[in-house]
This record gives sequence, C-alpha cells and structure tokens, in this order.
Amino acid sequence: MATRTILVAEDREDDIFLMQLAFKKAGSQAALQFVPNGVEALAYLKGEDKYNDRSAFPFPDLMLLDLKMPKKNGLEVLEAIRADPQLKRLTVVVFTSSNQPRDIDLALELGANSYLVKPSDTKVLVGLLQRVEDYWFNLNQSSPPRTAPRSTENRPTLAGEISGE
Repeated sequence: MATRTILVAEDREDDIFLMQLAFKKAGSQAALQFVPNGVEALAYLKGEDKYNDRSAFPFPDLMLLDLKMPKKNGLEVLEAIRADPQLKRLTVVVFTSSNQPRDIDLALELGANSYLVKPSDTKVLVGLLQRVEDYWFNLNQSSPPRTAPRSTENRPTLAGEISGE
C-alpha cells in the first residue's frame, strides 16, 4: 500500500512536537507534512512556491487544520479549499483547541469533514490521532481528491455512471 500523506497546518511548535510524538506512538505509517500558517497551507495544496516538487511535498490524503493561525486563519483556508475545484474534495479535519460553538458551526458550514478539539493529555491525543487515521484511511469510503482537472471529453453523465452506462 502506498504511503498516505497527512498535511498538518499548525503554527505552534509545541503542538507540532506533540503531534509528531503522538503519531509515532500511535504507530502511524503516514508521511506527515507541516505548514506554519494558512498562506503556506494553500501554497502547499496548490503546489506553489517552495512546495512545487510533488515528490517532496505530495498532495495530502488528509489535512488536519488548526483554526488559529497567522497570515490566514483556518476558516479562511477552509473557505479557499472548498471554493477551489482542484481542492474542494480534500478531506479536511479541523483540529483545534477551540470548543466554541461559533467556531464549530462556521467550520462545518464552510465544509469541514470533521471538527475535533485537541486534547491536552498526550495519551488521549495518541488514541484520537490513531482513530482519526484509522477512520479516514481505512473505514471511510471515498475516492481520492483530484489534484488536476479531469477531462470532460468522452465522459459519461453522472446518471450514466450510476446506471452503469
């Protein structure tokens, strides 16, 4: 099985360290990529600037998105992802310290696939990240996000795809 990639948008060094440790303790085989702010998160996803080498910075299978980040906050990043036809199918899990109902509502309205509050206990974090990875990579049924437009030439209609035509 090919290595899965998880993009983590997180600006706090201590949270990055804890997440790296927790994924390791959880036995994760995923390649972790970290970006420190919303502007870099979008550049990574689009393969722009220093992220243009997809062998070094593969398109992620899953994104863990903090809300409180510099340059562009997580809600702005999420809104940009869902507005971009190339990115809109990416699985985005908001992973933040905020448990404010307003933040939860906004994130879900903007298209977050899930909203999780970061636990403060390392053991709980390990278990949570293990379950997140297991759910999104093993249990959830989805097709991979498209990183390039698919040609509409000779493409059957959705009705044709469903009926098997």
